[in-house]
Amino acid sequence: MDSLLVRIKSRMFIHAHRKALHLLDGEYGSLVTGRSMDFEDLRSYVAGDEVRDIDWKATARHGATLVRRYTALRRQTVYFVLDTGRNMAARAADGERKSDIALAVVGVLGYLAVRHGDEVALLSGDAERTIRLPARSSEDHLERVLRAIDAAHRLDSPQSDLDRTLRIVARTVLRRAIVVVVTDDAVLGPEQTKLVRRLRAQHELVWVTVGDIDPLRFTGATAVDDGWRIPEVLRTDRRLTAELTRSIEEEVLGRQTTFDDLGVPHRRVGRVDDVVPSLLHLLKARSRA
Repeated sequence: MDSLLVRIKSRMFIHAHRKALHLLDGEYGSLVTGRSMDFEDLRSYVAGDEVRDIDWKATARHGATLVRRYTALRRQTVYFVLDTGRNMAARAADGERKSDIALAVVGVLGYLAVRHGDEVALLSGDAERTIRLPARSSEDHLERVLRAIDAAHRLDSPQSDLDRTLRIVARTVLRRAIVVVVTDDAVLGPEQTKLVRRLRAQHELVWVTVGDIDPLRFTGATAVDDGWRIPEVLRTDRRLTAELTRSIEEEVLGRQTTFDDLGVPHRRVGRVDDVVPSLLHLLKARSRA
């Protein structure tokens, strides 16, 4: 059986620039403010590195700019909180499976966590199920997390119930952790907003939304809940298609504004190839918060 983690790592290195991977690794290392850090090694400077991390003596000796890399002495737990309802088995904004994007997000961040000696845990669910895997720090454990996520995302899965899953996280994850929520393209309601505020107070919270498919780009796109699709006759009505496009854009902007107001780093991802740059943006936003 092919390793999901190996597949994700291969795609990372093929499609992401080396500079982006260096930056992503560095941003993850500074995700939690207040970590005590210990010197690990030197590496070449890349754009975006902190000037204070430059080792000027080593730079003078080697003739190239080198920066100090540190490891965290205080280990963290990264909880991946995923929506496993049937909507996450649908297609994403660019036509790929939403579950593939969710796997890539967990795979990339989980790999960085394990590299830094941190533990990864899974707490996911829908209206009927809760899936838990304990916190461990190994690539084998991360592979089990990825396989659990992959197996849970099916078109015949129960409906989503993110409120239920977030309440379980708030009630049971008592020690401060990094909580990464990966969920469907949906507007936050009052109850979810209240839960997000609570989780932000308890943990280092970041949020990834997997964008819905564009129904105007993909003919035959069908809603997984009820099979509804846009009638073909409406596709030729410029006024209606413009109104639908505007409505989608306003919803996306409104969601981002809500997360900005809540002080929660958020990114909407529509393609697997956008995962690394989106996560880099997400972690940079967290480090500035």
